[in-house]
Amino acid sequence: MKVIILEDEQPALQQLRDLLLRYDDTIEITAVFDSVKDIVSWLRSNPHPDLVFMDIQVADGLCFEVFEHVQVKSPVIFTTAYQEYAIRAFKVNSIDYLLKPLNLPELKAAMEKFGRHYHTGAVVPAIREEIIQSVRKMLEKTCKTRFVVKTGEHLRSVSTSDIHIFLSQDKTTYINTAENRNFIIDYSLDQIMQMIDGEQFFRINRQSIISRDAISDIVVYSSSRLKIKLKLANREPLIVSRDKVNDFKSWLDG
Repeated sequence: MKVIILEDEQPALQQLRDLLLRYDDTIEITAVFDSVKDIVSWLRSNPHPDLVFMDIQVADGLCFEVFEHVQVKSPVIFTTAYQEYAIRAFKVNSIDYLLKPLNLPELKAAMEKFGRHYHTGAVVPAIREEIIQSVRKMLEKTCKTRFVVKTGEHLRSVSTSDIHIFLSQDKTTYINTAENRNFIIDYSLDQIMQMIDGEQFFRINRQSIISRDAISDIVVYSSSRLKIKLKLANREPLIVSRDKVNDFKSWLDG
């Protein structure tokens, strides 16, 4: 059996690889992709596999965009971190889904369901457009409005509107508030960028995400970079990395 995978998170990819081989070590994982663009390009120029695994959300969009660019001739099993009921609609079309974190019993059930079609030559029904649209609507980004932080033995909720900077240092992520207080949070900057309003926040470099409200002044810096002076007292300026400068200017321009 030949399989291809669309998954942009390395831990999830490795877990899926391991589970597939535990289920059946003769499965051949023909190709792995981390973007809609790459899998579309491959499907246009290669024989389609027996089965496709697709993470619903990847870095460059929703996997449904694949179906808009190429006719997928293979059955698809979706993987997702979302538990909302609308995902279950895929089962109506004999298309299964796996909820992250993945586990062997769920994978086995999905593979056995697929096998009933594969071995009998039955045609797996196409995904109905209304199902795709219902899941699209469900997955439309809703921005996070609050973050729970720990202070000593207590928990408190910090409004996103009060956050000036998200900062990553020594594998720890902090928020810095308008009161110039730091709190540790349990998310990476990559995860945070998927949660917050891109109109209000911008990732200026690998270590920092900044709010419009934090900016006091912007100065042209060496090597085509920019220096951001902050409204917060006693905070060092932040540097916009060279590769982010043009996007940062566009973000400022609204």
